[in-house]
Amino acid sequence: MEAFLTSTTLVAIAEIGDKTQLLSFVLAARLRKPWAIIAGIFVATVLNHALAGSVGVWLAQLIAPQWLPWITGAVFIAFGLWALHPDSLDEDPKIHPAGAFVTTTIAFFIAEMGDKTQFATVALGAQFQGALFAVVMGTTLGMMLANVPAVIIGEKLAKRLPLHLIRWIAAAVFIATGIYTMLGAPAIPG
Repeated sequence: MEAFLTSTTLVAIAEIGDKTQLLSFVLAARLRKPWAIIAGIFVATVLNHALAGSVGVWLAQLIAPQWLPWITGAVFIAFGLWALHPDSLDEDPKIHPAGAFVTTTIAFFIAEMGDKTQFATVALGAQFQGALFAVVMGTTLGMMLANVPAVIIGEKLAKRLPLHLIRWIAAAVFIATGIYTMLGAPAIPG
């Protein structure tokens, strides 16, 4: 349960103001098919985060167990600092002839590549190796909690959210998670 709740919380907070949330606003405005967009976000997130979490589990097997909490803790602190930098979309998504669902699935999967929530999922997969399913479902739920309102309410929501404050909260949550992870770590071998 800790893996699921930690994953959900970290991603839900970190996703606010993230480029994939901006993508949700753009897709909702351009395609006007909220249920197809929401389904595309879900499918793309499950696929992307299953891949990312699996990479995290694999990397954790390569790292000595006594070093793992120190490395994942440092990674979470780095994400906290990264969360302070506002995201932007590089370009408008290309509309696929197959429709809103396919367009959203492709656009979201690509947008998540190299995104902080994907890297966070790698770190969470490494931290909670035995709970990959809980991590993937938690990060997916966190993504949905942040993006479904963006699809349904759209830009009205974006203009009302205190994004600067939310970025600081996300940074604090990531940094606190990193510190908490390091506090439970064994002493570094000397």
